[in-house]
Amino acid sequence: MPDINSELRPAIELATNCQVRFPGETSEYRAARTALLAEEIELRRHIERVAEMRRALPPGREVPNYHFIGESGPVDIAVMFGDKPTLIVYTYMYGPQRERPCPMCTSLLSAWDGEARDIMQNAALAITARSSIERLIAFKRERGWHSLRLYSDPSGDFSRDYHAISENGGDDAGLHVFTRRDGRIRHFWSAEMDFGTADPGQDPRGAPDLMPLWTVLDCTPEGRRPDWYPKIDYPR
Repeated sequence: MPDINSELRPAIELATNCQVRFPGETSEYRAARTALLAEEIELRRHIERVAEMRRALPPGREVPNYHFIGESGPVDIAVMFGDKPTLIVYTYMYGPQRERPCPMCTSLLSAWDGEARDIMQNAALAITARSSIERLIAFKRERGWHSLRLYSDPSGDFSRDYHAISENGGDDAGLHVFTRRDGRIRHFWSAEMDFGTADPGQDPRGAPDLMPLWTVLDCTPEGRRPDWYPKIDYPR
């Protein structure tokens, strides 16, 4: 892999060259903000380095033809690709034992619903869960989702193979990417940050974070409140 860093100017140089200023800011604020801007530039570069490493992964194992029930009837994983060479699958924590789906997953998918049509210009997108397709469709309507494509995994085969069933039989969320090349469906990449990878005082969130909610809150002085998580509903 070529070393793109050798061609990049120092981040602090780019930050110092930035001409953005705001009314009334002090020299102390500007110095601190420029130092932060240099780190933000480094973060952007690191995100790109990680993305390059991900794209360079060797082919994964060939995938069996998993069967699901979609909103229009039975489908297999090959059909879920549609006309795209890549399929993104999110395993939704809404198993049959749950009265209501996971609030965190729901918050994420609510944001994705607005992006789904754009994502699907580039790759197929599927949301799988172990609840019946009737339950999934009912909640989709309740939540007002329009663009997400939901699939039930009644046998649980896919969910078991891709760590969507916890040791106690509950649900675990996950993000998985599959490719179809020369008629062969292969696993490409999955999110693997579990509790064993978490830093002290933090959830085992992925990087970059898939939830716009946390990305926005990270820009505030309060940041991510460790004692707060999204809910399905809030008092009006």
